Amino acid sequence: MTLYFDAAAVLFQVHPSCHGRWEDRLWLNVPGPVYGAETDNCATGRLEAPRHVHYGGRYFTEYVYRQPRTPDEVRDLLGAIEADPMDGYAWDGDQRWTPELVREWWRDRERIQEYLRDQMHEWERYDRWIPSQRAAEGALDFAAYIAGGTDAGSLETDLRIYLYWLQERRSPTPADRLPEL
Repeated sequence: MTLYFDAAAVLFQVHPSCHGRWEDRLWLNVPGPVYGAETDNCATGRLEAPRHVHYGGRYFTEYVYRQPRTPDEVRDLLGAIEADPMDGYAWDGDQRWTPELVREWWRDRERIQEYLRDQMHEWERYDRWIPSQRAAEGALDFAAYIAGGTDAGSLETDLRIYLYWLQERRSPTPADRLPEL
């Protein structure tokens, strides 16, 4: 049994090019292979991948708050990627994130939690305008994921698994010791 699913390899097979630029990624993106960088603000991402995509930042663009861990989750995220008319997603995060950057992102998680709390009124207002988005639900899910877990797991554990992947370039097994954040 392996703990890390290589979503980038699957995405590359199905959709070999990506045009999102690392320098343009939204700071809210969770470390991992896939990220949003200057995506659209047409609110299509949550319709396609509600457990992975949320909206935020200055222009209410899309970002990845949970990396895909199964082929079905990649398929959902691929729907969001293909629906983005700006072609702003990328899946070269494994070549960009370093263990130091992942740890820095994790140390700054309170900033993200504060942002999610401060913007809740915006998500609720948005949901009244377009109820199918469930933006408030997504923000609460992301906050719970950061804080210690949801039914889909814990971000801390997922990031430790991702750190192992970055350092060893293989998935850890249950017997392997995961690096600390």
